[in-house]
Amino acid sequence: MNYLITGIFKTLRPKQWTKNGLIFTALVFDIKLFQIEPLFKTILGFMLLCLVSGTVYFINDLVDIEKDRQHPTKKYRPIPSGQVPVKAAIATVVILVMLSLPLSFLLDFSFGVIVVSYLLLQLAYSLSLKNIVIVDVLALAAGFLLRVASGVALVKATRFSPWLYVFTTLLALFLGIGKRRQELASLNENASKSRAILKEYNLPLLDEMMAVVTAGTLMTYSFYTFSAPNLPLNHAMMLTIPFVIYGIFRYLYVIHVQGNGGAPDEVFLSDRPLQITIFLFGVAIIIILYLLE
Repeated sequence: MNYLITGIFKTLRPKQWTKNGLIFTALVFDIKLFQIEPLFKTILGFMLLCLVSGTVYFINDLVDIEKDRQHPTKKYRPIPSGQVPVKAAIATVVILVMLSLPLSFLLDFSFGVIVVSYLLLQLAYSLSLKNIVIVDVLALAAGFLLRVASGVALVKATRFSPWLYVFTTLLALFLGIGKRRQELASLNENASKSRAILKEYNLPLLDEMMAVVTAGTLMTYSFYTFSAPNLPLNHAMMLTIPFVIYGIFRYLYVIHVQGNGGAPDEVFLSDRPLQITIFLFGVAIIIILYLLE
């Protein structure tokens, strides 16, 4: 039983729950971080997003079980390896859905709608969208965008700039394309066996796509810092632009020089310079929005 429970927990991918941290974006940028009710609701929303995203990981592993068994690392995951039987995995999906969706609507109706939209998007991705070139990375970006939107719904944001939606989308595309590139580069001729859509890509195309979204990401965040409403009049947010530039360039370095980047969450949890940059970026945001306003 402990062996099964351990496998179920691993399949929930707790390391990837860091992505759900995007739900806190609205709380911070709408200047409600230290308000008890919005903070409490956002924390609860984060926990529910983790349950829903965990459900998605179960579904992905069930759909891709045969392909994952041919992958050099994914074959050791609990479902492909047999640690979690297929019937137990299906039962877990049912339980997670019956638990997370009603609680999401109970927390906030708009939040519940977004959570359902996120789940449907991920189901569409697992069953179809991941096999359509370019649409696959757009669907991944949409998942990140819905995470941010869920936080906006919970805190009833009134000062959240639309520029941040665009920035989040482009940043998610940057990470998604980087992941595709690293998978293609590391798996070589076995790439299409592990992920069928990789046969539709090549390194020159992915490099050009990354160049476009890299420029767009930096420009969009820059526009936000000096043109979004309700920011400090002295445009102090422009001081955070170097952190974004370094963070993106550091990630490019990790992909192209270190040969990493297949899983963005693993990069964030292992690359110390990137961790320091994100921490300093967060500190700068708090100081500017909450102390200089």
